[in-house]
Amino acid sequence: MFNVLSSMVLLFVVVVTLYPFLHMLAVSLSSDIYIMKNEVTIWPKGLNVNMYKLVLGDPKMWVAFKNTLVYTVLGTVIALIVTSMGAYALSRKDMAFHKPLTMLIVFTMFFGGGMIPTFLVVRSLGLVDTIWGMVLPGAVSTWNLILMRTFFSGIPKELEESGRMDGLNDIGIFLRIIVPLSKASFATIALFYAVGLWNNFMFPLLYLRSPDLFPLQVLLRNLVLAGSVSSGEVTQIGGDNQIVEESLKYATIMVSTLPILIVYPFVQKYFVKGSMIGAVKG
Repeated sequence: MFNVLSSMVLLFVVVVTLYPFLHMLAVSLSSDIYIMKNEVTIWPKGLNVNMYKLVLGDPKMWVAFKNTLVYTVLGTVIALIVTSMGAYALSRKDMAFHKPLTMLIVFTMFFGGGMIPTFLVVRSLGLVDTIWGMVLPGAVSTWNLILMRTFFSGIPKELEESGRMDGLNDIGIFLRIIVPLSKASFATIALFYAVGLWNNFMFPLLYLRSPDLFPLQVLLRNLVLAGSVSSGEVTQIGGDNQIVEESLKYATIMVSTLPILIVYPFVQKYFVKGSMIGAVKG
């Protein structure tokens, strides 16, 4: 009975999660007449790829895509470097002030400074309207830091001792022993950071002023919420601008969502192992 109920619940979750994507894909590939008649569900009618031609042919879309890619790659690399080094330090029980530092870091999981103090700090550092304002304020997630620290704590101490006998210092042990043994942890945490950076639109709204630095999510937000389009040519297409804009919105959503979804199969073999970090005690 438990297996049956679990299967039913998981099937329901799959349907609820997958249906919006199928519906948006179908609408973005359908002809305007079928969209106006509200006849499109999860299968496109009257195959039409004009919306994708418009989206992919818009220079602003490619600029936003390039910005998002730069923020995601650069931010993930910086976040992995800072998080892994901090996690390794916290995993060392012989580190000075180990418990107080751990408690201070865990404290930030429950209490934060808020949006305005964070903005004031970013502005005082001169990071507003720069690439660094997108990647540095969120470089460390406390949850990911604790996860990686738990993983590092499970690595046998004998390996570190053997490294010290071979003349390695703490940095050498981290680079030559800890990092090669932690591929699953790095892949999982990298996926968490990459998804967060790809979908992030709060930081651009707060810290960016120049349209040339806007990522995909800001362009998508303006399109969906304000009903605006990225090029004046698009508004002249179709007899009903509202219907065309609906199809255009869905096409833009698909273009901005699919790239990050494609990344998952490449890290799937590490994700299951890495997601079990800290689950086994003993």
